[in-house]
Amino acid sequence: MLKRLKPGDWLLIWPGVYHEKGAPDAGLKITTPGIHVRGMDRNLVIIDGSNGTAAAPCPADAALQDLTARNGIEAFKVSGVSIENLTVCNYLANYGDGGNEIWWNGGDGSGTIGMGSYSGAFLTATSMFYQDANSPMAMYGIFASNARGPGVIADSYASNMGDSDFYVGACPDCNATLSRVHAQNSSLGYSGTNAGGHLILEDSEWDNNKAGIVPSSLNNDDAPPPQDGRCPGGTGSCTIFRRNHVHDNNNPNVPASGISGEAPVGTGVEIVGGMFDTIEDNLIENQGSWGVVTHDFPDTETPPPIAHCEGGISSPGVCVFEAKGNVTRGNTLQNNGFFGNPTNGDLANESSSTPRNCFYGNTDPNGLTSEPPMIETVDGPPCDQQGVGSGALAGELVCAAGIAPCPPGSSYPQPTQVQMMPLSRQTPMPDPCAGVPKNPWCPYTGPRS
Repeated sequence: MLKRLKPGDWLLIWPGVYHEKGAPDAGLKITTPGIHVRGMDRNLVIIDGSNGTAAAPCPADAALQDLTARNGIEAFKVSGVSIENLTVCNYLANYGDGGNEIWWNGGDGSGTIGMGSYSGAFLTATSMFYQDANSPMAMYGIFASNARGPGVIADSYASNMGDSDFYVGACPDCNATLSRVHAQNSSLGYSGTNAGGHLILEDSEWDNNKAGIVPSSLNNDDAPPPQDGRCPGGTGSCTIFRRNHVHDNNNPNVPASGISGEAPVGTGVEIVGGMFDTIEDNLIENQGSWGVVTHDFPDTETPPPIAHCEGGISSPGVCVFEAKGNVTRGNTLQNNGFFGNPTNGDLANESSSTPRNCFYGNTDPNGLTSEPPMIETVDGPPCDQQGVGSGALAGELVCAAGIAPCPPGSSYPQPTQVQMMPLSRQTPMPDPCAGVPKNPWCPYTGPRS
């Protein structure tokens, strides 16, 4: 079917459960630019990666899965593809491949930009299957990489991912906006490796993950690093996280795999060796460890040939990315730090970088808590000065991540049994025929959820 489509064509999908295996590595693989894929009802059009023998879609039972490494819907190195108003579930990763439910792929692992514009709206991405950390699982919900944009992902939901619900990465100037999305029950709500420039996450909700919003610099195949939020030309910050509700990301019992599974539990916004991002006007609450934390990151993984520690400090066996120049301002924080360990609180900064990670104008109705103490004084304006940082915070971060012994007296929630979040009804596109050329299905009179 997809091979017959021409640029500008529409693929409308009637309500039903579709066990698509159209390509060896993807259920639906789009290789023609300008294609528009739209379900007629978000909750009733389900692209399901399981083996097709289940009585209901998106099953949890291991015997009902297709363990082949496969992505769900993948637009591969083609611009102008829109995907809207449908659900994708249970496409699994195996031996490092597959497991991306909806993916605009501009050339994963290439270190180059291979895609322009893309858009997604009224999408749901989830999986009900998880066995253990070494077995096939869904990794990314809604994913865009190696793309120059403009990219828009809006009014969408993702859950139950071993890596992240939403991911935008491998784009020094991403030219992307995520608006009105909801991320739950994954290692990370948002992950953005080496993603910067024009990039906005706004008006969205991030909850019940291990950690909420996590931009990062890594010396990996999402090259080139670092994660740099500066506007092209180096003037000002164009990577902005604003007007989000970040709360209750304290969940150790989520699917987890690899470095993302090592996020420090209980963290709302974590800047991992990233630079020049702006965190503003968010409501951040009920985070057991930290509301916002910024820290340097020593990447000790063996890099692929395309990664050369750009933007980092290289020494044998490690590439250190400094967190610097990030601004946290105008946020409302409350009930953070209740795990009660040293350094836990509303705001925290580990790095002593120049320019400093700068904090000002943030409020907590019960008074700001921070590490270092009085952070808006010692790590506040003028923002071009060296940061004060905190050595104690580094030990707490690796403790919360579960990758090193805890300092005496410190403890964080530990995983016991992974719990998958049931799929609930999500708001569908009001009119699935809006903007569609004349066709027998429009106006739409079919089933609605």
